[in-house]
Amino acid sequence: MKDYRTDALRNIALLGHQGSGKTTLVESLLYVSGVISKKGEVEKKNTKSDFLSEEQAKGSSMQTSLIPVEFNDCKLNFLDVPGNDELIGELYHALEVVKGAVILIDATKGVEVGTEMVWAEIRKHHIPAVLFINKMDKENINYENLLEDIRQKLGKRAVPFTYPIGRKEDFEGFVNVVEMKARIYDGEKCVDAEIWEEKMPKVNALREMIMESVAETSEELLDKYLGGEEISLDEVKGALHNSIINGELTPVLVGSSLKNIGMETMLKMLIDFSPSPDELKELEATNLQTSQKVSIKTVSEAPFSGFIFKVMVDPFIGTLSFIKINSGTLKNGDEVYHSGSDSVIKINGLMTLLGKDQIPVEKANAGDIVVLTKVEQFRTDDTISDPKNRIVFDKVPMPTPVIYKAIIPHNEKDEDKISMALTKLNIEDPTFDIQRNKETGQLLIGGYGLSHIGYIVERMKNMYKVGIDYEDQKIVYRETIKRKGEGEGKHKKQSGGAGQFGHVYIRFEPTEQDFEFGSEVVGGAVPKGYFPAVEKGLLKSFEKGPLAGFPVIKVKATLFDGSYHDVDSNEISFVLAADLAWKAALEKVQPTILEPILKLTIKVKEAYVGDVMGDMNKRRGRILGMDQQDGYTIITAEAPEAEVVSYSIDLKAMTQGSGRFEREFIRYDEVPAQIIPKIVEQYKK
Repeated sequence: MKDYRTDALRNIALLGHQGSGKTTLVESLLYVSGVISKKGEVEKKNTKSDFLSEEQAKGSSMQTSLIPVEFNDCKLNFLDVPGNDELIGELYHALEVVKGAVILIDATKGVEVGTEMVWAEIRKHHIPAVLFINKMDKENINYENLLEDIRQKLGKRAVPFTYPIGRKEDFEGFVNVVEMKARIYDGEKCVDAEIWEEKMPKVNALREMIMESVAETSEELLDKYLGGEEISLDEVKGALHNSIINGELTPVLVGSSLKNIGMETMLKMLIDFSPSPDELKELEATNLQTSQKVSIKTVSEAPFSGFIFKVMVDPFIGTLSFIKINSGTLKNGDEVYHSGSDSVIKINGLMTLLGKDQIPVEKANAGDIVVLTKVEQFRTDDTISDPKNRIVFDKVPMPTPVIYKAIIPHNEKDEDKISMALTKLNIEDPTFDIQRNKETGQLLIGGYGLSHIGYIVERMKNMYKVGIDYEDQKIVYRETIKRKGEGEGKHKKQSGGAGQFGHVYIRFEPTEQDFEFGSEVVGGAVPKGYFPAVEKGLLKSFEKGPLAGFPVIKVKATLFDGSYHDVDSNEISFVLAADLAWKAALEKVQPTILEPILKLTIKVKEAYVGDVMGDMNKRRGRILGMDQQDGYTIITAEAPEAEVVSYSIDLKAMTQGSGRFEREFIRYDEVPAQIIPKIVEQYKK
């Protein structure tokens, strides 16, 4: 594959609700552009972008794949992003490196929850988009209703650049309203045709709407428009290009990826109307020599810099690092500075990928997306740059996982293999969390939902041949005391020779600190040299509480009296005496159990606010506040972790998949008295 100048590159994210047809669209674009001679099919498990066994089994994309398409002397790097809303790491990283997007809308379903989610994300990133209404060849499609649905849910700036036509109710093709040309499907392919006379009034009305938008972009074009002068097609395209990249217009296209209808028109419009990598705002980085923020222009004449937005671990090839070249050029043999390992690395194995197929590349210019092989140090979010101009780009901010599951190996001997497999998969997907909970003995993985965790488990089985299941995490409680109380501890042992003697009186009381230790001993009843031993003994005792064996926190212990023996007293004697004092005080201090409390930030549509708040009350939650943001209601609440273990699943069910939330541990609070016996019984088993 030849290298393309920056102005001949387009980096486009393919987005949409799960099942909207992105994978089939990729096959159609590849076929129409001549990259492949035969289209693959999702059902036959032979598509270019869904090559993982997990994707083929589910019939759905699970990771972002790179699809370069050469068309009309331009190269369009498509990133086919999974529609599954739990794989948000793939979405967030793809949006970090593209300047345009195609959002697919299933004509049989209209604007779905996933459509609204990706629309919100591209607006947040100021990425211009084209809306492609797919599956227009299905029966009973009402285009005007679809357009109204789009304008209500995605904004009034959606403008039809193509208009569907047919002799009757059938979808036979479309009119390119910008160029005023018709394309009709002849049973095998789309061919140029005349616009049917009966369709002209509607087409002319849409064309007039576009021309009004064109006229508003400059005084010169407005004068031409008002004066009745002809505005050339190049002027129209230039004006529309500016309006689209400024977010003032969103083109709506129609077609069928199954029948290849609308593919060439889409490619042409993406080249004409999507920004090249050097358009829109400059990038920001930190100069490592000066620690100052610097602006990076995406031009080939600048020093090299690149951002690693994805890493794959192939069992045969090794590490594959997906890199967006943010400035300069890159070719085989170049040396780059790697911020992650603080080292200079020589580049070999420069390529691009078509799904999993490798295509060698000799040189890549600013704005291109390429892949490097066999550099084990590279990780997602790393920066590589010119060794003489060392910079680093910010990492992509990610929300914390919202659900944790405990891994159970089919074979206990596989624990080492599981650890290795998780470590390697975490290189591919750094958004999932791995924790070993020493208190419960569980190995936990945290993700954005059950399908996210399920995908990780399937990858472990398929790639690393490890059989595992998963179960709910155990909640990590704490224990404390509610009242002040004193205890005496006397350890005395005599068995010939030197004995053991330690004697203490300790007062215990609640505190806001995790642990406080103090002394009020007077007259040397207990020498200061033994104070650390008393504290050590208490800390050891507090590791397992008296009720269910959880660590004890929020206790202040004050040593206020005791005695010692000149010969028999030693450190271990006072360690054991402290433990006895704690046990003696238990009947007075009223032990209780504390549970972890989470802060939840829940984002829902207004229609579901009442349901969500009512449900939160049932979970012993407390609503802290509400706010409005981008048409959604943001509910801030606190709830016990035990009550929201499966909240990601329940929230989806309550909100028809549209609700989102983030969680954060904030403190421990006392468990209601009626729940304590159940917890004690559960954990003493």
